[in-house]
Amino acid sequence: MMTYPATKPIHCEQDYHEALSRLEKIFSTAQKGTPEGDEFELLSLLISDWEKRNIVIERPRDPIGLIRYAMESRGMRVADLAPVMPRNRASEILNKKRPLTLGMIRWFHENLHLSLESLTQPYPLA
Repeated sequence: MMTYPATKPIHCEQDYHEALSRLEKIFSTAQKGTPEGDEFELLSLLISDWEKRNIVIERPRDPIGLIRYAMESRGMRVADLAPVMPRNRASEILNKKRPLTLGMIRWFHENLHLSLESLTQPYPLA
């Protein structure tokens, strides 16, 4: 297995995977202030930079998709929306049979930390 040099920029996906492999290899032994620790820090920066430039994460395009995504990533269920709406109302909202109200938008903004701009985008009802 090739050792990826931390001083080499990541130019392609193969470089990226080699850098990840090296980072995984030294993860548990790298100590701050050692050459291996410095290598770990440099590789982390190189990998992070490459990911920001090359990996695109598709975001939901409407408020309901965003809410569903936020709930799923937090392990939430429809029943967890009880503080803001009854279960049947939550199902109607999440199935786009009923629009979000201002109170719901505020709750999702404050509790799921979703942007007001994203929550107020128009979307079609079913």
